[in-house]
Amino acid sequence: MSMIRKTRKSAFSLATVLLIAGAMPAFASSSEAEFKAAYAAAEAANNAAASLRNQWTTTAAALAAAKQAADSGDFDQAVASSKEAEALAKASIFQAESEKEAWQALEIR
Repeated sequence: MSMIRKTRKSAFSLATVLLIAGAMPAFASSSEAEFKAAYAAAEAANNAAASLRNQWTTTAAALAAAKQAADSGDFDQAVASSKEAEALAKASIFQAESEKEAWQALEIR
């Protein structure tokens, strides 16, 4: 298996694990303050991905869903969407950083 395939598989695996962890239901209702903290963390991760020029469109969609849920007062969903967005942004950062070096492993034929 080539280095790029391994890297993509690793990025996908990391994204899957982070999404599952972020999707775990909370036992208590989320508050607006919890949403703001989760949203800020997601935005920070997304900005870090932007600095690496590797933002994913799915991250933007999750951030928009979080904002929409918060605007409607559903802070449980807003926090969940924010955590999903953060996980996606972190996975895109992992992908960008791992692919910085992966190109050197390519064989020229």
